[in-house]
Amino acid sequence: MTDANNEESVSDVPIWPHFIKHVLLVLLDGETLHRRDIMGRAIISAGLSEVAQAETLNSGGLRSEQRLGWALSNLFKAGWIERPIRANYRITEAGRQWFAEHPEGIASFSEAKLTFASFWPNVQSVATTDVLEEVQAEATDPIEQIETGINRIAADVGEALLVRLRESHPDFFEEAVVKLLLGMGYGGAAQRGRRIGGSGDSGVDGVIDQDALGLEQIYVQAKRYAEGNSVGRETIQAFIGALHGFGASRGVFITTSTFTQHAREYAASIPTRIVLIDGKRLVSLMIKYRVGVQVKQSYDVVDIDEDFFE
Repeated sequence: MTDANNEESVSDVPIWPHFIKHVLLVLLDGETLHRRDIMGRAIISAGLSEVAQAETLNSGGLRSEQRLGWALSNLFKAGWIERPIRANYRITEAGRQWFAEHPEGIASFSEAKLTFASFWPNVQSVATTDVLEEVQAEATDPIEQIETGINRIAADVGEALLVRLRESHPDFFEEAVVKLLLGMGYGGAAQRGRRIGGSGDSGVDGVIDQDALGLEQIYVQAKRYAEGNSVGRETIQAFIGALHGFGASRGVFITTSTFTQHAREYAASIPTRIVLIDGKRLVSLMIKYRVGVQVKQSYDVVDIDEDFFE
């Protein structure tokens, strides 16, 4: 079950019940508006910041539009708005009456549950604990429930990945980070990248050729450190020296641990372009680009094909 309170603490977009008021406000003059126009005006009415408007789901869609869509869906189920033509809505008399009695709208999931429960399928009352839990599930956007579950799985897999990487042989880890960078698109279609670690590596563990002749190169340092053993400024300085030895101006430093604040500040202050990737970001990138992981199962989310009904 989604922990709505925890989820909202990391989002600048209000929960979908908050948008009920603003959708009804937009439609209050009786005008029939396209779904897209309703969303645009409701976002303005709600006073969403630019950060909130730009916030996206993992799937790439805008979170504000997703939550507004859920508000529209529940208003339609309740009969407080109607759809006279495809993708266009207007307020009903029942909607006007409810809003006149509740001009403050709905402020929480608990209010939304009590307000809309009778309109949700298979929920006849809120008298028992089991039904309350079912209503709680209905109160949150199903797409966001799916994404929350996927994020939880990814977090568990990320932790397991980090353990495996820390326990791996140094040579294997160096190969893994080169494969990751190639998987991210560096090195081009020809996958021009290789591990060069080992004795006499001159302070770098891998190199990526950005062009066929190797004129543009990115050098890589990979440190397989245990948790709590942070990479400090001195180690970054040594890597910078190694890059200068190769005449290079760009490098990537990857570790299974973390970087100290001094290390990050130093890397940000020098002309040489250095990207620091800690353990958390490392496993996130490996999951995103499917390096060291595989898709176990996939699901399709369906929606009405509006073109079919044209």
